Amino acid sequence: MPVDPEQPHLPRAAEIEAYGKGGFIFDTMSHQGSLLCLPDAVWAWAVTKPDEIDRHALRRVFEGHAGIDTLIIGTGNDVWIMPRDLREALRGLHIMADTMMTGPAIRTYNIMIGERRRVAAALIAVP
Repeated sequence: MPVDPEQPHLPRAAEIEAYGKGGFIFDTMSHQGSLLCLPDAVWAWAVTKPDEIDRHALRRVFEGHAGIDTLIIGTGNDVWIMPRDLREALRGLHIMADTMMTGPAIRTYNIMIGERRRVAAALIAVP
């Protein structure tokens, strides 16, 4: 059954239990492809490489900004520097953004969610 991009995979936040082989395991579910983890839901995310990350790709973050203090962006196996205009747009909403490869991003996200922080993660799947 295809994933409906307008429906969350999970209607709440969840730690990422495993990743690799193009997907993720969370809350005993598995997903092939990238994920957008928000404080209120986990969504499929169509981004496959860092250069695709823009305001449109992060629209759910911009729409739900009141519940987010930190955005962790996992950039796959690539190092990526966020464009200044995107960083400033997030900062204007009082969201601190940090980019890193997906493995470290997952570890950071899991720690922060365990601390009950207002964190979101945009995670590009790795092979």
